[in-house]
Formats: sequence, C-alpha cells, structure tokens
Amino acid sequence: MLRIGSVVLGVSDVPRAAAFWMEALGYVPRDDAEDDWVVLVPAEGSGPQLSLGLSETPVQERPRVHLNLYAGDAADQAAEVERLVSLGAGRVDWDHCPDDADFIVLADPDGNRFCVIDTGRG
Repeated sequence: MLRIGSVVLGVSDVPRAAAFWMEALGYVPRDDAEDDWVVLVPAEGSGPQLSLGLSETPVQERPRVHLNLYAGDAADQAAEVERLVSLGAGRVDWDHCPDDADFIVLADPDGNRFCVIDTGRG
C-alpha cells in the first residue's frame, strides 16, 4: 500500500522558505538543510512531511496543487491568518473565491498559494 511521504514545494530561496514554514507549522528539519533542499517534519508527533526544493520555475497564479491548513473555527482561522501574515505570508485577492467561502487564500514568501480553512462550519 502506498502512502504520501512528503508534499514538495518549489521555492526560490530554500532557507527563507524553511524559516517561514517551520514557524507556520511547528516543523523542524529532518536532516541538515542544504541551500537547495530541505525536508521538514513535525517537531512533535507524526504528520506529513513538507519538502522544499530550489526551483527556477515561475509561481502559478492558479496552481493545480496547493496546501490546505485547517483551523478549528472562524476565530482560530482569523488568528492563524494574522499570525501567518506576520511571518511573511501575503493575502491573495482571488476573484474565483465564492462569497461564502470557508477558506482564505494566502501566499508564502515565495508566492506559493495555500488556504487556511475554517473547519468549524461542518
């Protein structure tokens, strides 16, 4: 049986991206980080790995794959969005977002888009 071992993001600055995602998720490097590659793992417990690899390809405005980060409810979502923005994430004004969306679209410092989901809506 296969399982997902790692989600990989292409980034233009691996150390900067690693610093952002470690603070955002509470992750640590699995091994010694390199200038062009690092695998991040949960500091406590198990969970999906996040691998960051040096990439020269441009960021996609509407990526086919992205991360969804789950928040407990609307208040948690708002607090997490503000925390992530303070770490260097940017808000994305996405015109495809429905009026009643349970998600907020952000971009990491490299421009990779991700969503923060309010899971309290049921």
